[in-house]
Amino acid sequence: MRVSVSDLKKLESRVAYTFKNASLLDQSVTHRSFGERNNERLEFLGDSILNFVVASALFKRFPEAKEGDLSRLRARLVKEQTLAEIARELDLGGFLTMGSGELNSGGFERDSILSDAVEAIIGAVFLDGGINEATDCVLGLYKERLAALTTSNIAKDAKSQLQEHLQAEGKPVPDYILVGMTGKSPNQYFEIECRSLFFNSTIRAIGTSRRRAEQKAAELALKHLEVIN
Repeated sequence: MRVSVSDLKKLESRVAYTFKNASLLDQSVTHRSFGERNNERLEFLGDSILNFVVASALFKRFPEAKEGDLSRLRARLVKEQTLAEIARELDLGGFLTMGSGELNSGGFERDSILSDAVEAIIGAVFLDGGINEATDCVLGLYKERLAALTTSNIAKDAKSQLQEHLQAEGKPVPDYILVGMTGKSPNQYFEIECRSLFFNSTIRAIGTSRRRAEQKAAELALKHLEVIN
C-alpha cells in the first residue's frame, strides 16, 4: 500500500519543504521491491547532491582544514549509518512503501533502505525546486550535526589510524582479506580478516558491506595493539 496523501503532507513538514509535484515525494519513499517506479534513480541523484552540499558546508566552516581532513569529515556525515540516524529522527520508516517481503522482514528499519530514502528525498527536492531548495533541505537535515562539529572532530578513520601506526613502527601495512560472505543483497554480510605479521592473533570482523567490515576489523586491530581503548 502506498503512503497516503495526508502522510505525505506530514513528511513534507518534517523535511521542511512543500512539493509542487507530490508524486516525486511519493516516489522517493517507494522501495524497489514495490515495483518499477521506485526511488533508486532519485537516490543516485540525491547522493551526489548530498556530497556536494556537505562538502561545500565543510569547506566554508573549516577554512584551514586540509583536503584529507575535509574528506574524512564528509565521509562521516554522509555514511549510511548517519543517514539512517537522520531517517529515524524523521520517523521515515513509517512513510516507506515496499513490497510485502521487505515489509515482513523489517525493511522499514534497515539502515540501507532508510539511508537510500533520505538521499532519494534530497534528489526529489532538487527535481521539484532546484539546487537552492535542495541545499536548504540538506542543511536543515544536518543543522545540528554541522553545528556540533569542531576541529577536534577531524579524526582519521580506523583503517587510516592502523596504517599510520604500523608505518610508524616500521611494520608493513595490513591486508584485508574477504574470508566469508553470507546471505543475498540487501541482507548480505561480509567477513573480513585483517592480516599483519605484527599481530599475534587472528582478527576478524563482520559487516553489512565490505567497507564496514574492514573498518570494524581495523578497530579491533587497534584495540589489540592497545592504540585505542
